[in-house]
Amino acid sequence: QVQLVESGGALVQAGGSLRLSCAASRSIRSIYSMDWYRQAPGKQREFVAAITSAGSTNYADSVEGRFAISRDDARNTVYLQMNSLKPEDTAVYYCRAIFQATFYWGQGTQVTVSS
Repeated sequence: QVQLVESGGALVQAGGSLRLSCAASRSIRSIYSMDWYRQAPGKQREFVAAITSAGSTNYADSVEGRFAISRDDARNTVYLQMNSLKPEDTAVYYCRAIFQATFYWGQGTQVTVSS
């Protein structure tokens, strides 16, 4: 099992930056992939970024070049650095872990970008 706790969400002006954190309850070296998703009001949850245990990364087109996912294995934490934020980035951001063919989700953290 994996417990995930996100933090770092806030209200920020357009053009600003935030860094989200996702702390895992076990070594993330053992987790196949750590991902970020987001869900805006009235919309489906959508993929944002992912990083595998091998360090490979993948991004949604909408955030490519603005967001960066990284990992700190010593802290069992994955980060999402978000720059040049836009109002359309407003959403609840969720961390997901793929561990032993099972998905685990955090509780989410709210990001609000004002125009």
